[in-house]
Parts: sequence; C-alpha cells; structure tokens
Amino acid sequence: MQHVEAKGEESTCGDVWFNGHLNLSDDIKEQVELLQKQGRQCKLYVDKNDEVLRLKFFSFLDEFENGRIPNHVELRLFFVERLGIKDVESCRSEIEFLEEQIVNHEGDIEPAASVLNGFIAITRYCQFLLFGFEEDELRLCFENPKKPWKGLISQEMAHTFLTIPKDFCCPISLDLMKDPVIVSTGQTYDRSSIARWMEEGHCTCPKTGQMLDDTRIVPNRALRNLIVQWCIAHGVPYDPTETGDASAESFAAALPTKAAIEANRATAVLLIQQLANGSQGAQTVAAREIRLLAKTGKENRAFIAEAGAIPHLRKLLSSSNPVAQENAVTAMLNLSIYAKNKSRIMDEDGCLGSIVEVLRLGLTVEARQNAAATLFSLSAVHEYKKRIADQGGAVEALAELLRVGTPRGKKDAVTALFNLATHADTCSRMIEAGTVTALVGALGNEGVAEEVAGALALIVRQPIGAEAVGKEETAVSGLIAMMRCGTPRGKENAVAALLEFCRTGGATATRRVLKAPAMASLLQTLLFTGTKRARRKAASLARVFQKCENAASRFGGSGVGYPFASNSTTNDASVVPMSISVL
Repeated sequence: MQHVEAKGEESTCGDVWFNGHLNLSDDIKEQVELLQKQGRQCKLYVDKNDEVLRLKFFSFLDEFENGRIPNHVELRLFFVERLGIKDVESCRSEIEFLEEQIVNHEGDIEPAASVLNGFIAITRYCQFLLFGFEEDELRLCFENPKKPWKGLISQEMAHTFLTIPKDFCCPISLDLMKDPVIVSTGQTYDRSSIARWMEEGHCTCPKTGQMLDDTRIVPNRALRNLIVQWCIAHGVPYDPTETGDASAESFAAALPTKAAIEANRATAVLLIQQLANGSQGAQTVAAREIRLLAKTGKENRAFIAEAGAIPHLRKLLSSSNPVAQENAVTAMLNLSIYAKNKSRIMDEDGCLGSIVEVLRLGLTVEARQNAAATLFSLSAVHEYKKRIADQGGAVEALAELLRVGTPRGKKDAVTALFNLATHADTCSRMIEAGTVTALVGALGNEGVAEEVAGALALIVRQPIGAEAVGKEETAVSGLIAMMRCGTPRGKENAVAALLEFCRTGGATATRRVLKAPAMASLLQTLLFTGTKRARRKAASLARVFQKCENAASRFGGSGVGYPFASNSTTNDASVVPMSISVL
C-alpha cells in the first residue's frame, strides 16, 4: 500500500493524460474514475500459512534440484499433516489437478508449467514413499484394468502408434505440420511443403486444384497452437521451425526441470525395488507406474533402465497375471524408444525370446500388439533386424497378427514387418514364414495399405522376393488398385513396388504388369498429379515398359506407348520410414 501511495502523484498525472487524450464521455469517465478509486483501495491479502506451505514445497524442489532427497519425516509431515493428503487417491487427485493446469491454461500459468511438473513428480514420489502399494493392489483387483487413469498427461494412449488428427497433417507431405500456413484458397499446408510446391512452378492449390490468386502465405497460428498442445499432451516430440512464434516456446517450457527428473528418478528406485521383492500385486502396480513414467522424456527412459528395471520386467513378461504381463511388455516398449535402451534389451539374456513369446501367446490382445510394436522399435537398429527375424516364431507371429489382428494390431504388425524387410538377409526368412501372402492379403486394408505396399517394394528387390510376389495372384492387381485410389503416399509405394517387381522379375514380370488394364492412364495421371517421388517412380516404370515394348517390336509385337517426363531421374529416396510413439 505504501508503494501505491508513493506513486500517487504519478498516477494522477497518468489519469489526466488518459482522460484528455481519449475524449471519453462524462459517463465513461465517471466509471473509469470509480474503478481507479476501488483499485487504489484494494489490498492484496496472502494467507501466511499458505505462504509458508508454498515456500516449503519450493524447498523440496530445491533439494531435488541439488541432487538430494528430502527427509522422509518432513515429507510425511508436509503432505499428511499440513496438506491433508492421506492416501493414494488424494495423491492421484492432486496429480490430475496439476496436469489439467498445464494442459488447459496453454502455458499462461503461475507458477510455470515446468515448476508444476516438479510438483507432480514430488507428489508421485510421495505417493509410493508414504502410502506404499497396498491400496493400488486392491484397486487392480476391483477395477477394470483397461480403464485408464483420468490424468490428462499420464493417462494411457489409445494406440501404440498415435493417430495424428487429419487437420494437423499437411495435405502434401501427410506429416504433422511444424509451421502451418494458409494460402489464398483458404487451405492450410506446412510452410516447407507449399514453398517447395510453388518453387517447382505450380500455380494451383494442391488440395482443391484452384488457381492461386497470389503466392502470399499467412501463418496459421491458431492451428499451430493446437498442434503444440496436442504434442505436449501426448508426449510427441515437437521440433518447431526457426519461424516459430512465442507460443511454441511457452509450451516448450513445460519440459521437466532437473528437480522433476531427480524426483522421478527417486520414484523409479522405489518402483524397481517392488519389481524385485514385492508381492505379485505390488509388482503389477510397479510395472504399470514404470510404463507411465517411461512414456515421456528420454531422461526418464534412461534412468529407469540404468536403475535395473529391464531384468525384472523380463521376468514379468512370463507372468500368469494378464495385467502384469501387459504392463511389463508395454513398459519394455516405452523404454525401447530410447536408443541406448535397445542394446540393453537385446543384450539381456532371454529378453528377446520373452517378447516374442508374448507376441505369440500373450494373455491379452493389448499385450500381443505391444510386443509387435516393441519388435518394431528394436528393429530400428539395423544389426538387430536379422536377430529378430531369426528368433523362432517372431516373423510367423507378426504375419498372423497382420492377418487376424485388430486394426491397431495389424498396424503394429505391418510396421514391424516393414522394418525387418529393410535388411537384405531377412527376405528368405520372411518368405518362409508366409509374410508375402499376409502382406498381399492386406493390400485392400485401408488402415495398413501404405505400409504393406512399402514392405512389398522392399521384398521384391531380391529375386526370391519377386518370385514369391509373382506367385500371388492378387499382388499386381492390388498394387494397381492402390495406384488408382490410394493415398498419395500409398500411390508412391505402390508404383515403387511395381517398378522393383519389373526390374527384379525381368521380362515375365514386366509383361504381367504391362498387360494390366488402365496401366497407361494410371501412369499418365501419376506423372502429372502425383507427388515428386511418385512422378519419378512412374517415369522409371514407363521407361521399363518402353524397353520391353521396343524389344517386343523387334520380334513383331506392338505396344501402347508410355510417355514419361524427360527431366525425371531414377534416383529415389528409400521408402518412407514409420514412426513410433509410446503407450
């Protein structure tokens, strides 16, 4: 109040300037003066007890920040006696409330989101330090294990591989937009994609085909903010471009501080102790919490593995308890996202075999699907692909999941098979396991067709792969159907698969594709409307057909003619890789 009075003369001068320059009516001036009077009379009241609690909580943060774990007795006194948090349910309610503050207030909160993350981490640590695991064990017995916790950040994701909302994907690249911009037709694209489109000389809107009135683009900040919120809430890495605005930076501030990391590290130690020595129920709870803790942040994944979680999770993979097994394999999946953990998992004796057993004979659908996703994650390391393919029953189980799994299960299986197919030495093993038949059968499945065509494009690069695909009656017709009405990326992979099939399979394979109905018109369409990569592949395939027709004409044959773009090149990037998220 003294501070306000000291500035009284300055405030009066400001009021005169305010009223004199804005030409306010007498009624409005009266209202403004009344508001100013009321404001000067207001006193800020802070409850002394609340201030003491706030400072104490920050002192706990400081201790974790400096690598020290706060005193057990002080934590109990603070949480139980002063805050009234006396059980697991109260802890979870506090965590959910803090998480909602981070998500719903869009970074405009006090204290900052990074500090709130620290509060969440300390509360989670105290949940297990002070109240143990017994109450959660009872919860597992009486609640639906599929029912996720209500927390917005720590809740279970519906899919291992996140389905990105269509409005967040660029219509050109089909990838999550980093810098969405609006063109003159009102359509939104990622800045880099639409800029490249215009640089190539196009003057139409890629999505609508309308002529662009001009080449100006306007940042779509509202959509960008929504994308950033979605990424933060789902633990998806977001790499803003240099043109990013302040909103992206404010959300980046929600990343965990050192205090939050250290508190989570202490929590991981408690959880791993239960994995090692706890009852079956406590082990199940610990596996679930490790699963959640490993969902976000490479720091979390690193220290959980460093603390020795992987050997204990491996043992839990063989549990007769379906909830324990599902949590264990999903925790293994989330840990495997961190590159260094892949070698820890693969080097752990019997771990790969246990993951494959869950894939083959898992007690729940979720467990089998997440085992497939784990194999995909591990196969990101090239040298592990052959080891996985050679593991007894692995490829057969993936092919079976692709045939009869749920939509998400099929997605998990095909992405794993796609990764394995990128290793030249796995082709024969995949053919023996019936993978080609399963892939061809899935060409008509819209949810996995892109990945299926990509995997086939890799397999047919080898003679035995081309021969196996050639034996499938519906392989060529399925790929051609995708060229006709698939997604842009699906068309790319389909024409790439047909090109590799013709190159590797020789004249017999080429004539088979050449005779397909409407092939000439489909190639013509791709040459003019396809993506840059699809146009390159279509031009290369047209050349292959021309050579085949020229050879036939020397022996009295006739052809239909396949025009191609003269500036096309046969060079091409590898098939677009898949991406993985956490569960």
